[in-house]
Amino acid sequence: MSLTVIILLSVIICLALFLPFLVHAVEKQLEAFLFVLGIAAVSITGAWSGDVIIHAIKEPVGISLAVLVTGLLFRTFRKTITNFIETVETKIGLKKTIIFFVFTLSLLSSVITAIIAALVLCEIASTLRLSKRDTIHVIVMGCFAIGMGAVLTPLGEPLSTIVTNKLSGAPHNAGFFYLFKLLWEFIFPGVILFSFLASKTKDPQHKTKTKLEGESSKDIFIRAAKVFLFVMALVFFGKGLTPLAEISILKLPSWALYWANSISAILDNATLAAAEIVPSMNNKQIEFLLMALIISGGFLIPGNIPNIICASKFKIQSKEWAKKALPVGIIVMLIYFIILLIVPVASEY
Repeated sequence: MSLTVIILLSVIICLALFLPFLVHAVEKQLEAFLFVLGIAAVSITGAWSGDVIIHAIKEPVGISLAVLVTGLLFRTFRKTITNFIETVETKIGLKKTIIFFVFTLSLLSSVITAIIAALVLCEIASTLRLSKRDTIHVIVMGCFAIGMGAVLTPLGEPLSTIVTNKLSGAPHNAGFFYLFKLLWEFIFPGVILFSFLASKTKDPQHKTKTKLEGESSKDIFIRAAKVFLFVMALVFFGKGLTPLAEISILKLPSWALYWANSISAILDNATLAAAEIVPSMNNKQIEFLLMALIISGGFLIPGNIPNIICASKFKIQSKEWAKKALPVGIIVMLIYFIILLIVPVASEY
């Protein structure tokens, strides 16, 4: 690979990392922005082929349909869901209700998608009449949990979709349950931890309720279309940047790979996975890389799709999010770093 190609791809990575964080207009149109960068990356490396185009069209279908169908169902049965939440809280109390719903949503997110799980989390926080402070707390911890649970299947979120796609061939031959088998022993304890942390509200005498606007069918279709474009963009982005990742990321030891990917705090973790994951990685490298992306993706609002959805719904400011997320997230990331060093890899290809 020539020096010119390396420089151009490096520029593309910098644009993807920093412009969404620095320019509000880019953040609002992230899908289209990444699509353009993906096209540019594939063009620069000359990686265009019929297979690349087919993959880019095929891969977003599952998660986009899941977003569309569950979104329409949620809109139809919203009142029933709200009544169910209120009934559960009446029977088991506020804290147990939060634990129950955050834990359940986090695991279901791998099937109903992290986007739908985030929308339901917003409805739960609104229905429980939490104070502004407690709402932010529950939302932030809930998004950490959803971000972890959603990675277990390719349906959960773009991160898992992209990783499964990029590792579908030899030597990993990643199928639907590849990420579940690789990461479940790390994911389940994390989901349980964040579910309990979410219940640590300081204002049990909840008095106010944040009203959320209902969604139209048009809103739901637009969101599904944006998810389709987002995943397609990441397929192109990952294909174009693979040559650069192979000569740089793969040379890092696993521990350095882990901390380097804390940059996921300022960029959706699927984008980094698209750029970094390559089939020649071994399972231990993949574990370090993915757990870093999953955890640090909860640090700041731009780090993950559920964060963006929930922060927008409740108008949570970046400083408010960081104040809640960073102290807990950094400690959890350090704990997982130690665990990953100790626990042997789940399986090797």
